[in-house]
Amino acid sequence: MDSSKSKLLALSIAAALVAACGGGSSGGGASTMSSTSNTSGTAAQSGNVPIMISDASTEDWALIGVKVLSIALVPQGGGANVTVYTAPSPAPTVNLVQLDQIAEILGNASVPVGTYTSAVLTISGNPGDVTLVTASDPEVGFAGPLGASIDTSQIQIQHAQGTAGSLTVPVDVNFVSPLVVSATQNNALDLEFDLGHPAFIVGHIPPGSGTTLWAVNFDGPVRHHPLHDLPTLVLRHLYASFQSISADNSSISVLKEFPTEPPVSPETAVATTQSLQILADAANGTLLYDVDGQTHSVIDDFSGQSGFLTGKQLRIAARYQEDGTLVATRIWASANFNSVWVSPEGHVLHVNPTTDIVTVENESGARVDVTVNSNTEVFFRQPQSALADATPISTNGVQFLTDKDLVRGFKVHVSVVDPLATTLVAQSIDIETAKYDGVISMAGTTDFTYTHAFRTASDDYQIALDYISPNTANGTDDQGDAISGYKWWNFAFPTALNSGSNNAAVGSFISATDGSVNFGGAVGSVPSYGESFSVWNDPANPNGWAASATILLPSTLPLGFVQSQLNNNAFTMTVLGGSSAATIGVSTTSGSATLVYQVDRTNGVLTISPIDITTSAGLTTLTNGLAVGAPVKVYGVPQADGSLKTYVLAYYTGEMPAA
Repeated sequence: MDSSKSKLLALSIAAALVAACGGGSSGGGASTMSSTSNTSGTAAQSGNVPIMISDASTEDWALIGVKVLSIALVPQGGGANVTVYTAPSPAPTVNLVQLDQIAEILGNASVPVGTYTSAVLTISGNPGDVTLVTASDPEVGFAGPLGASIDTSQIQIQHAQGTAGSLTVPVDVNFVSPLVVSATQNNALDLEFDLGHPAFIVGHIPPGSGTTLWAVNFDGPVRHHPLHDLPTLVLRHLYASFQSISADNSSISVLKEFPTEPPVSPETAVATTQSLQILADAANGTLLYDVDGQTHSVIDDFSGQSGFLTGKQLRIAARYQEDGTLVATRIWASANFNSVWVSPEGHVLHVNPTTDIVTVENESGARVDVTVNSNTEVFFRQPQSALADATPISTNGVQFLTDKDLVRGFKVHVSVVDPLATTLVAQSIDIETAKYDGVISMAGTTDFTYTHAFRTASDDYQIALDYISPNTANGTDDQGDAISGYKWWNFAFPTALNSGSNNAAVGSFISATDGSVNFGGAVGSVPSYGESFSVWNDPANPNGWAASATILLPSTLPLGFVQSQLNNNAFTMTVLGGSSAATIGVSTTSGSATLVYQVDRTNGVLTISPIDITTSAGLTTLTNGLAVGAPVKVYGVPQADGSLKTYVLAYYTGEMPAA
């Protein structure tokens, strides 16, 4: 699969471990823990662990549906694994594409206090358990058909175990540092799947008119990225059925639901038995929308709402507090699940400020046109600030479009005035992630430039993006220490964070993006790529966007051919459309080694096998695979000396891919 961008799926097990204070929080105690004395003969202490999954964007897929069956933690020093999540039956399909740097709450679990060194994920591996729908307007060069479902017969799930009908894929993930579950502090665990990793979804097109096969590989593109600050997590709107109101009216109890995937019309819910407690925002107010009556009100508790909420389907925008409780920013209620679901959720596909129409690509791959008017409110999700999270950044949607503050690639959830109307009109737009990406150029001390050329030229943009102010709080580092100012990292090494006081990361970012590799011909110079996540109204850019964090992405080269074999950790290659060769460097250093995969297609079976080149046997295997003339796919970052530092390399055996 060709892609110049990294798409990360972060599977987050956020352990909100609250000190025992003699009971739950007021109003039903949302997500608090219980504790007992840790003396001989008593039960062990445990903490409440919210289980979530998330990812980053992909321009090529509208739906990547998977079924996570269970998640277990592995104790340090041995002992039985501790299961922290078990899917309901039937297991819901989660669309990873919708989780663009935001989290889907799967449920809560009570975890014994202790130290855990890894996790085991179990994913359903039967034919049809992974669903792929291509985007209607993917990147140029994407191998799949546009806006179409990939037939089950063309999807091959790698490393499945068990018998037909009960196949599963176990995925072991070692932690960068042990997860210490304590009864006196918050902990968070972030496990990242790389959706755009070359070994995650591999399309193999044979020469001639053969069938394209897609290999889905969960074993390899998964890693641990520590997460320390629970309140900064942006949560996907959750779907639920109303159950009850607490005795003091401060919270509601709901049962978690999932939309049916792939979507049906009208959309229906997949029920679970997972109960969640949701608090009203007593300080700032929670917006409560009556979708059927097309009215809304601001509430600071749920007194007097029992009659209205009974029997209702809900969509909830919520945030975590430091103690692990969930607080609702906005709640939409309807007697019909389809009415709370139909408001389009997805990535912005087109923005037309002339007609005031925003096109959102929903998870079924369909384009949904929504009209924006002067009454449309725009919100930017900022859960770490309750007031900012509940306050619109614009109360005039037309002006927001005119100012070009909404661009293709932003992840949004639009709420419409009337879900049954022929022409959908946006009541509000929740911007869940504001992401700019593309070619990086002109990196300076105050800003840098993104240039993105899409398949549809009217979506193209070039923007000088400011770095956030050096004094702006920006999460924590991997030791849990607070960060201020801009930060960045390489996609292959998410734990190697570049940050520091007074925007110290800016200088290293400038150096890291000043390289280029030149293949001549139609390919020419290969620049640096990145994607940046932006915040609104930072002092560096009042009433606009500024980059808080950047992932430096590997450039994707066209299919290449080995010109000279691997020697001293480097080889040369040419590429289709190029006129000259370039040097490709690989690393054999443990912990930062180039990720190498053998892609084999034999007798209609596509197999993805990782090769560990930190071992002599693995390095010999790669050397033999890189014979002169052999096709190869390379993903890396251009260096100042004109070479390419390779993060991921794939070579082929069996039936070769089409050029």
